[in-house]
Amino acid sequence: MPVVSTDLAAGTAIVALDPVRKEISTALLDSVMPGDFMLEHVGFALHKLSPEEAERTLALIREVSEETGLDATTGERYEIHR
Repeated sequence: MPVVSTDLAAGTAIVALDPVRKEISTALLDSVMPGDFMLEHVGFALHKLSPEEAERTLALIREVSEETGLDATTGERYEIHR
């Protein structure tokens, strides 16, 4: 899931995917700065993304979420009102 770093500590970053904020490991990346977009999976930053690449990926996730009725961050079903 694409996330953006908001705060850094040794080997970790606080990241945001509104409204979720959590701490993840940045040990697999060379360097991370506040505002960097990263691909996060199971608590690890795997790859840095450009802001454009992150937005395209999030747009696709939102589209699939709307079509399936599944929340992109939790996988839980929600009711679609059309």
